[in-house]
Amino acid sequence: MLRYLALEIRRMYRDRRFVFFTIALPVGFYLLWSNIFAKGDVDADTGLDAKTYLLVSMAAFGALGASLTTTGARLAAERQSGWLRQLRVTPLRPWAVIIAKVVASMCLALPAIVLVGVVAAVTQHVHLTVGEWAGMIGAMWLGTLPFAALGTLIGSLVGPDAAQPLTMACYLLLAILGGMWMSVSLLPKTLRHVAHWTPSNRFADLGWSIVAGHTPPASDVLVLAGWSVVLGALATVAYRRATVRS
Repeated sequence: MLRYLALEIRRMYRDRRFVFFTIALPVGFYLLWSNIFAKGDVDADTGLDAKTYLLVSMAAFGALGASLTTTGARLAAERQSGWLRQLRVTPLRPWAVIIAKVVASMCLALPAIVLVGVVAAVTQHVHLTVGEWAGMIGAMWLGTLPFAALGTLIGSLVGPDAAQPLTMACYLLLAILGGMWMSVSLLPKTLRHVAHWTPSNRFADLGWSIVAGHTPPASDVLVLAGWSVVLGALATVAYRRATVRS
């Protein structure tokens, strides 16, 4: 399994989309929005200033994109190319393949979180303690688990032509409901209630809580864990069926 995990990581790092979605986009958007919003702007929900709020938002946006875009479309293409048939003749169990793909995807999300943090510290002079930096990066890295599972689920259910637009739709919807583009407080009342139960909102809230100097709410961890278990189980079942059909 470790050999297969290393292979998955190498293959994903060769994908140019990884560089664009996980590095260029979140870093570019952070530089743009942090220079547009007034330095004294404070988010009503978190109490964070704009540059710090955007640090977490864009790090979450990049990590979310890495987790989804490097699993869904890739797995769908592997189904079409016959790669899954090759894996069936190996000793790898379906659950082991899913775990390897999810972990590889999480490894690709880490640079997005770190690089947005570096840009925030260098260009906007965001000051956090060592513990806050480590806590934010570690918690947000682990928080990408349900999104990697979701990408794997999408790739197991639909073909390559449908996987890309479906992945992008989920990406943008989760980013909006997660408060990565605008504060959740600005959404209509119904969407605000929905947003609080989404993994993306709880994912970003982990980072906002930590950089604000607070312990993340237990509800954030429970909601993310629940989504991870459900999506992981669904992804495993869908992958089993996909390998039978392939």
